[in-house]
Amino acid sequence: MEDSRKNENDLIVGRNCVSEALRSGRPIDKLLVARGASTSLSPLIARAKKAGIVIKEVETKKLDFISAGAVHQGVVAFAAAKEYSSVEDILELAKKRGEPPFIIILDEIEDPHNLGAIIRTAECTGAHGVIIPKRRSAGLSFTADKASAGAVEFVPIARVTNIAQTIDMLKKQGVWVYGADMDGQCYCKADLKGAAALVIGNEGRGLGRLVKDKCDCILTLPMSGKINSLNASVAAGVLMYEFARQRQDF
Repeated sequence: MEDSRKNENDLIVGRNCVSEALRSGRPIDKLLVARGASTSLSPLIARAKKAGIVIKEVETKKLDFISAGAVHQGVVAFAAAKEYSSVEDILELAKKRGEPPFIIILDEIEDPHNLGAIIRTAECTGAHGVIIPKRRSAGLSFTADKASAGAVEFVPIARVTNIAQTIDMLKKQGVWVYGADMDGQCYCKADLKGAAALVIGNEGRGLGRLVKDKCDCILTLPMSGKINSLNASVAAGVLMYEFARQRQDF
């Protein structure tokens, strides 16, 4: 069989299957193309670019491994669990609810389990949406969906090209931006009411320098043990509930 699709929800293998997925408007998280095959795949790549899909060139061996024996013909796509929203959609949801925006921004969270867990807590704490970068970040895979326990159906997820520029845009909308890092103000002493965005950094590197510099305030979680940091989704959860407590007077 010339084209095939692996028996997994988020993996689409082969030119015809990927082409049909694009044609049908199915949400695609990213497209992997074999190095050197871009010329023969140019019409498909052009459609993917037009749809704003992340395209990454990789070695053929990687596609062989991912497709687990299926004939990939130089292209594999990862379907998204749901369609991405826009930052404007998130702000509009806050407006419809009659609430000051509460937005979670993830600066290169790479583990889909962490992404899903954060989305789950965001839904539970009343956040209006989550913003992630297009590159160097976990996307809305079915693994993230499962980890969210279905919360992706209720929380708008926006994917943007540049987190720092998005922060600038939110500031112009009156949103105060808080970053989570080790050298800031104790989170329990900060006033977290009003329009706010909470920025959580990468699992290993933390906040990027430029993103950190864009934040209006840095929040720190006190550490009493020998370990000096928490898992990203755990830290995000603690901070989100403090935002929720102050905003909703839990």
